[in-house]
Amino acid sequence: MQRIAVLTSGGDSPGMNAAIRAVVRKAIYHGLEVIGIQRGFSGFVEADMGPMNLGSVADIIHRGGTILRTARSEEFKTPEGRAKAYANVQRFGIQGLVVIGGDGSFKGADMFNNEYNLPVVGVPGTIDNDITGTEYSIGFDTAINTVVEAINKIRDTATSHERTFILEVMGRESGYIALMAGLAGGAESILIPELRHSMDEVCEKLIRGYKRGKLHSIIIVAEGAASGLDVGKQIREKTGLETKVTILGHLQRGGTPTAFDRILASRMGAKAVEMLMEGFRKHMVGMLEDKIVAGALDTAFNGKRPINMEIYNLANILSI
Repeated sequence: MQRIAVLTSGGDSPGMNAAIRAVVRKAIYHGLEVIGIQRGFSGFVEADMGPMNLGSVADIIHRGGTILRTARSEEFKTPEGRAKAYANVQRFGIQGLVVIGGDGSFKGADMFNNEYNLPVVGVPGTIDNDITGTEYSIGFDTAINTVVEAINKIRDTATSHERTFILEVMGRESGYIALMAGLAGGAESILIPELRHSMDEVCEKLIRGYKRGKLHSIIIVAEGAASGLDVGKQIREKTGLETKVTILGHLQRGGTPTAFDRILASRMGAKAVEMLMEGFRKHMVGMLEDKIVAGALDTAFNGKRPINMEIYNLANILSI
């Protein structure tokens, strides 16, 4: 193998640049050439790509987002679009591809491999941490730290005004951000899409807290579980308590990656290059028990990663 390509796809996540840097420098260290594909699969189809060198990834390990940018590509979902992408594989002499993204990105890479047999390795980069086959994905740690920082600041105001605050966080199908940030931030209730919730129980817990002298309460809501605005309205109607709602939105995606995410991204990016050199053809990188491991690519999108019930139950116990 002499030349590989790398792209970032789907939603950006802090640490993607660290992963790009690791892919490029690890490949160059071993004598490989690297092509950087701009705007994900869209750039793959449109030939928006070019060579990368050591200087291409200088001073990016600390930056959020992705220097390769990212975009959705409806054209790549079609056989005609993928045929254009393969023509570019031949044109640029690409012999392996590293895809940094989530399960949708991996599904596209898997499909392309099935049709054209180009070796592909996926690196999990998504703040949702919802990819089966890895305990952590790049960007998750930064995202939950962003949420916890918001909780800390909101708690100051909540205490001063004796209010209940509802914080809506990202997670249409996965509640990992809400769960981990809620535990770390000491939230009274955590609503996630994986589990049904009872607003009556949420309100009863709030009332018990205020009766024993609590000055504030914080509820964390994953966007896939409920609307933060609706939750706030129901709490006001059922309890009469003054409520305020904060929706963090895309604030969770940006920012300087934490040390954990930089280290994880560096280890995973380097491992992806090693896997291509060793002949892996349709696999993903994962982290299991602090070890960087190889797994089947379709693991990421065949089945849903279950929520950690031990952590969920612990968060409930500690919020009594």
